Amino acid sequence: MRSATAKTEGPSRPALLQAMIDAFRIPDLRGRILFTLSMLVLFRLLAHVPVINIDRSVLNDIFRDNQLLGFVDLFSGGGMRTLSIVALGVFPYITSSIVMQLMTPVIPKLQALAKEGESGRQRMNQFTHYLMVPIAVAQGFGQLSIIGRAGGLVGTGFSGGLGLTSVTMVLSMAAGSVFLVWLGELITERGIGNGISIIIFAGIVAQFPELVGQGFLERGNLGGLLLLVLMGVLIVYLIVLFTEAQRRVPVQYGRSIFRGGRMYRQSGTTFLPVRVNSAGMIPIIFAFSIMILPSYIASYFAGSSSSVVSGISRFFNTSLSPTALTYWIMVFFLVMGFTFFYTMVVFQQQNLAENLQKNGGFIPGIRPGRPTAEYLNRIIIRVTWGGAVFLGLVAILPYFATEITQVRALQLSGASLLIMVGVALDTMRQLESQLLMRNYEGFLK
Repeated sequence: MRSATAKTEGPSRPALLQAMIDAFRIPDLRGRILFTLSMLVLFRLLAHVPVINIDRSVLNDIFRDNQLLGFVDLFSGGGMRTLSIVALGVFPYITSSIVMQLMTPVIPKLQALAKEGESGRQRMNQFTHYLMVPIAVAQGFGQLSIIGRAGGLVGTGFSGGLGLTSVTMVLSMAAGSVFLVWLGELITERGIGNGISIIIFAGIVAQFPELVGQGFLERGNLGGLLLLVLMGVLIVYLIVLFTEAQRRVPVQYGRSIFRGGRMYRQSGTTFLPVRVNSAGMIPIIFAFSIMILPSYIASYFAGSSSSVVSGISRFFNTSLSPTALTYWIMVFFLVMGFTFFYTMVVFQQQNLAENLQKNGGFIPGIRPGRPTAEYLNRIIIRVTWGGAVFLGLVAILPYFATEITQVRALQLSGASLLIMVGVALDTMRQLESQLLMRNYEGFLK
């Protein structure tokens, strides 16, 4: 058996390439990688199976003009743009997970389940799946209503009606979303990485050829295109930096052992990591959902006979349009606010101070109990400032990148880059741990 530091033949190969070769030499790890790839191929095939009664010639115009559908299309991997049976992607599951996390501190029964360990987590996961189904039905109905009103459907007057054809379309999209979540959980169980995240990652990567094609439309603005690429490289570097950044809070654990009929007191020191960006993508999802909703509702009253109602509708459509500076300023501050809100909710659910005290741990110089909780809250708030500003800048990146480079045909999505980098880092960590478990040298330094 190899030692943990042994290298395979070909020591001049890059560490990442050598790690991939080592991974394929291990039968069970090779099986996990191939299983993950096969599930992603199945996902991409389903993304090209459309629902009935769609007008392809109109869909592209609808998605170009409607920011709400464009944002949801990000999580469906382009499936929404073709109105496939997996057009909803895993977005209903993400919405359900967020709702469950936010409701846990409010509902006592959910709080009790969260404290029951693995069995409680499994029960909470069941509730999340149950809630996902009505959310998927509601989202499918709403999105088909938008597309139907814009003329993207043929053979049916889908405008909120509940005919047999409309019900069939909604249920097929909801079933496709449930099937994708099942595929994601299979990847988590039998493959490599977090399955739900990898499906989102694969959907974003699948849109790269289209982005490259759009880049050729900007050959007359070569300087702006190069600047956009440089900005993309810079933001990827910053995403990696802030994703990995953490504040390490020293924690000591004391324990008593019996040896030779006597009790000895031993202590060990470890660290409690507080990540700068512990909220991930959730604040950006919240912010864009809130910003898109008013203009979407206002579009229903654009043709009102009342001058007051139509004036308010025009105000929302212009002031909260993605082409307006006020829109992105509000997005920035909303992202910052939701970052603090979501981070504090998550940390409150973890009960760090209480868990440390139960396990005999303490922070040097800080009394256990309430003083520890207050100390950790101060650290979390200070650290979250960096994550909040960072997420806010990532959210508004597309607008300023377009204004600076004047590249209109190709847009740089900070949210897409944040998802891709986060999923790639998480998957590499899992592959690294699998290699180290089997006494192979890893590739992350």
